[in-house]
Amino acid sequence: MPGLLESCKKLFKTKDLYKVLSLPKNASPSEVKRGYHKLSLKVHPDRVHGDGKKTATEKFQVLGKIYCILSDKDKRAVYDETGEVDDEDDVLTQDKDWYDYWRILFHQVTPQDIKEFEEKYKGSDEELADLKDLYCEYEGDMGMIMDGVMCCTAEDEPRFIQIIKDLIKKKEITEYKGFTKSITKSKIAERKRKADEEADEAEEEAKKLGLGEEDEALKSLIHSNQQSRAKQMDSFFADLEAKYAEPEKKTKSKGKSKRK
Repeated sequence: MPGLLESCKKLFKTKDLYKVLSLPKNASPSEVKRGYHKLSLKVHPDRVHGDGKKTATEKFQVLGKIYCILSDKDKRAVYDETGEVDDEDDVLTQDKDWYDYWRILFHQVTPQDIKEFEEKYKGSDEELADLKDLYCEYEGDMGMIMDGVMCCTAEDEPRFIQIIKDLIKKKEITEYKGFTKSITKSKIAERKRKADEEADEAEEEAKKLGLGEEDEALKSLIHSNQQSRAKQMDSFFADLEAKYAEPEKKTKSKGKSKRK
């Protein structure tokens, strides 16, 4: 079984634990926790489907081990001085349930939190910045843009198209051929049909989970998960993490909880 640094190189293209979390070496304990929280949310296996789930699970486990090293003052000092980690350390060798470990560290985001974020995000400067970045990244491909913007639905597409046209007219962004090709009536109708199908699937999944009308925000998140929009949620969770990254109080039960 490869050691921690080898696993980092394989999964994150670097052996530097700080670079994996996108942190400077002098990051504070709270910054380390936020970095771990943000990236672990991005690769959480429950948000990945199909062939990518195995890799996501490996990444999630490695991130837990990285946090165990960098959150421990003595282990971090040894790593900072030598650039090495002790792969025989109990924290790296024990059969730890990293899901339970993660749940102990972080509170669960509620449907109300999601709803409040959506209301704050839609029409905001942040949404506009994301739209511009995605437009440039995907060279105008409206299908990819719609998959990338957080909290959006098919009803938002006409608004986005008009915003992009205005930005092109103001010469704030380049006019790509891919944009023109992707906003034909047939393309828009095709995306709308696909979105309706995904919404129906989300509704069915919500019924299985016993969600009611008051849980529309959570249904929306399920819908988003089914579309595998990993990138679009990063900013969402980063925005919430400052509020929900405080550790929960430990329960008195010593029994190992089972993953649901």
